[in-house]
Amino acid sequence: MNTLNTSSSSVDEKTILGHPRGLVILFFTEMWERFSYYGMRGLLIIYLTQHFLMSDESSSVLYGAYGALVYVMTIIGGSLADRYLGARKAVTFGAILLTFGHFGMTFEGDGSRQLLTHDGNQYEIVLDGRGGDARQQIVTEVGSSYINFTESTLEIANPKSVDLAPSIPRDEFTLSVETQEGYLNMLYLSLALIIAGVGFLKANISTIVGSLYGFGDTRRDSGFTIFYMGINIGAFLASLSCGYLGIVHGWKYGFGLAGIGMLLGLAVFLTCHSWLEGRAEPPNPQKLSEKIFMGINIEWMCYLVGLGIIGISMILVMNAELVGGILGPVGIVMFVWLVGYAFTKLEGDERSRMLAAVYFVLAQIPFWALFEQAGSSLNLFTARLVDREILGWSVPGPVFQSLNAGFIFIFAPLVAWLWVWLARRKLNPSTPVKFALGVAMAGLGFLTLVAGMKGTGAVGLTPVIFIFLIYWIHTMGELMVSPVGLSAVTKLAPARVVGMTMGAWFLYSGLSNFLAGVIARATGAETIGGQMTNVAAAKAGYVEVYSQVGFIAIGIALVMLLVSPAVSKMMRGAD
Repeated sequence: MNTLNTSSSSVDEKTILGHPRGLVILFFTEMWERFSYYGMRGLLIIYLTQHFLMSDESSSVLYGAYGALVYVMTIIGGSLADRYLGARKAVTFGAILLTFGHFGMTFEGDGSRQLLTHDGNQYEIVLDGRGGDARQQIVTEVGSSYINFTESTLEIANPKSVDLAPSIPRDEFTLSVETQEGYLNMLYLSLALIIAGVGFLKANISTIVGSLYGFGDTRRDSGFTIFYMGINIGAFLASLSCGYLGIVHGWKYGFGLAGIGMLLGLAVFLTCHSWLEGRAEPPNPQKLSEKIFMGINIEWMCYLVGLGIIGISMILVMNAELVGGILGPVGIVMFVWLVGYAFTKLEGDERSRMLAAVYFVLAQIPFWALFEQAGSSLNLFTARLVDREILGWSVPGPVFQSLNAGFIFIFAPLVAWLWVWLARRKLNPSTPVKFALGVAMAGLGFLTLVAGMKGTGAVGLTPVIFIFLIYWIHTMGELMVSPVGLSAVTKLAPARVVGMTMGAWFLYSGLSNFLAGVIARATGAETIGGQMTNVAAAKAGYVEVYSQVGFIAIGIALVMLLVSPAVSKMMRGAD
């Protein structure tokens, strides 16, 4: 530990490796929060389809609604922190909600039962294991046997062990699902707790990082880079560990490890928040104690709002289709407000830059709608239709989600260096061009995967190298969209509305996540007992949808390239 004396820091500031020591606390808090979030995220879609036996279509929309609400609720959590709570209290409250939410996911119960009725008798269909390697079994009073569904029949591998015929036509049996409603409601409540928790924590912890550095402090960019690395370390470790435990040993172990991660993050923040040295405190501490309704003060009213967010989020995830119907009109209203503000309240360069900011807020939508397939349709595809054997080990599907974070470790410094190298030679692409390239890469990633699918015939497993390729291509696209877009919006929006503009960024990010769920729904395959019944049809569906979205994304990217000179001009030198 040392002290640093510069023009941009206090004389006696306590530092670690040249940065305010508070950065260490925020690094580990966010690392463990992201560990918990991505650990659960990697398992969620497979859990929905195999444990609760939801269809691919309904689970994809639920996943999309969940992802959308996570982003949208940051607007409320950030606003309450800015006006009343302060970032420290908001982060603490969010971390507590997240801890309860993640541990709630461990109460899995028996989930749902797939029942087959034949000749007046009822039999249960179960999975031997979890993930894409799980095999279907039929269970009778006398024993069990592996089974396989075709378009027209149920084929029984060992009919004598279950006292059934070797083959049963489709029209001679019916299927039904019994669900433990109490455990399903626990799932919905847990997701709602996570949504509210992220809403209070995610935006505000980044705000605290910014508060560590004074105006003009040259360490700021470096500090955010270190913080960003914590995010990716958490995501990388979670996808490997939680994904493996959940698939190989049991859902509750994967979700439980995610909960332990969040508990560690909360413990770090509570134990060492004094290292923040008074930053992130409420803007007006005295105001928090003011009574405003039935003897309830402002601080507790903020927490009650958080509980209200939990209730609303639970209702919405239970009725996932409603989310799109809400976010769509809200998105239109936000667009009208932003454009209206630009034309009625701003003039000259300010107006032009504000309109450019609105462009970037909207231009992110096609990228994230495709990129977020990683946790839904691409996750299911990897588990079911990819040859995942590496060095003799069948790698669980969720583990591959670690590739994104791993590629960021490797390529983010290289991309950052590339922009500097190109800038010195006056060859650095403009921000609108980078955005267009990012969207194009989102489409190119899926077209590359389609090529891999087509190369293995109607029912062949796709080589695992194509999963590495799509994650690499999408990661390179992310590096051209996410940091570039956030930087552009903060530079372009006038200071008095930059918070509202960032709120719009998160709103449209949420809308993108819901659209991702809609796209994933289109890839849905028929399942019985949580497994596909027709590999050829499922694969053909993926080829069709991924081809369409790939070409559409490239088409959108070409339009963005065409308008990029106009957008650059609108930026008025802020590029």
